[in-house]
Amino acid sequence: MTVIAIDKELCTGCQECTKVCPAYAIEGEPGQPQTINTDRCVMCGQCVQKCKAYLSVWEHGKEAYEAKKRERGLPQSVREPLFAAYNVCHLNELKDALADPEKYTVVQAAPAVRVGIAEDFGMELGTLAPGKLAAALRRLGFDKVYDANFAADLTIMEEGTELVQRVKDGGVLPMFTSCCPAWVTFMERNYPEISDHLSSCKSPQQMGGAVFKSYGAHLDDVDGSRVYSVAVMPCTCKEFECNRVEMRDSGWKDVDVAITTRELAYLLKEKGIDFNSLPEEEFDMPLGDYTGAGAIFGVTGGVMEAAIRTGYELITGEAIPDVKVEAVRGTEGFRTANVKVGDLTLKVGIVTGLKNVIPVIEDMKAGRLDLHFIEVMTCPEGCVSGGGQPKLLMDTLVPEAYGKRRAGLFAHDEALPLRKSHDNPAIKKIYEEFLEKPNGNIAHHLLHTKYCGD
Repeated sequence: MTVIAIDKELCTGCQECTKVCPAYAIEGEPGQPQTINTDRCVMCGQCVQKCKAYLSVWEHGKEAYEAKKRERGLPQSVREPLFAAYNVCHLNELKDALADPEKYTVVQAAPAVRVGIAEDFGMELGTLAPGKLAAALRRLGFDKVYDANFAADLTIMEEGTELVQRVKDGGVLPMFTSCCPAWVTFMERNYPEISDHLSSCKSPQQMGGAVFKSYGAHLDDVDGSRVYSVAVMPCTCKEFECNRVEMRDSGWKDVDVAITTRELAYLLKEKGIDFNSLPEEEFDMPLGDYTGAGAIFGVTGGVMEAAIRTGYELITGEAIPDVKVEAVRGTEGFRTANVKVGDLTLKVGIVTGLKNVIPVIEDMKAGRLDLHFIEVMTCPEGCVSGGGQPKLLMDTLVPEAYGKRRAGLFAHDEALPLRKSHDNPAIKKIYEEFLEKPNGNIAHHLLHTKYCGD
């Protein structure tokens, strides 16, 4: 499927996109329209964030501008420049579902969306807006407003248990995280021989979708076949991920459609919803309950920190002395840390930016890497800098925006009463009532997978 495209009518061949493409997928001569090698593209959308060539109503005329919007399936309310590099829009599909009385629509929003969406409504960079986000989604007409943060907590239970089992039982190490679909796609296409090192866990988006159509449908007394599952994500590759053939363990397509933070802003504006004036509302319970560990999934190192908070207790039987695991925080391309967990020295690595994973893999294959667990995020500073986040028109704003989005998620974590995934009462409830235990038979069927490539 086509997720990322470059409009040859608009591309000037400046090649700024080639400089940020982590998969070296953009090809073409300088000064000529560029093309995307779909065999290499991991659909991360960094080219979309970087592109500066555009069509606007002021420079090209209203007729040309409106025609291009129709071509891309964009709402008529869109007024911003239309850039050469763009992600394919799925809003028409979503609007049809929301208008269909036979569909029971549920939605989840990723951690990074709540520190991005407000920017598209004129608020300060990095504004933390979970309450307004929940209210906005409810105003669109969703039957249930759940949260990917709940699914992030669920991911930690499954991934943490998997890691502990590998360490204790002599399993394949190091184990790589599988939350980032662009990284998973890169691994499959370029290093399929290391697939056993990848966690078998689905991403939070896909775990959420599988749970919403099974356990969630049961709680809501709705047949799973009626549930239409929507994900609002900072990542363009999530559109690809939800269409993978493996992602149907609920009995149906686990996530029916994924839209970006930008596309959510388009839809809210089209519906005339004034985001800034919305009240603070809660996500629907229990599948909207989450801890600080789930919230920090949106920053590089966040998955690792969340996993250590819970893994420490799984291994030692004791609460971690300090939930703030400073050793794994940062934004450098590749960093390592040793974390004392009882009698075990847990050796971890964090890869920020996909280009930085290549030497890590080569060192691992050559036997030069002594680590237990490695987090990989494709985008420059994790999901807060995802290809589907609000576009920053001036490069000078990028460091400030990314820094403030990161700070917003860390502040959210610190403000929450519970900060460890295993302390989430809704997580305890789903295992007691449905999943039985982490990595058990039911959990493994619904929440884990074996990636098989394209």
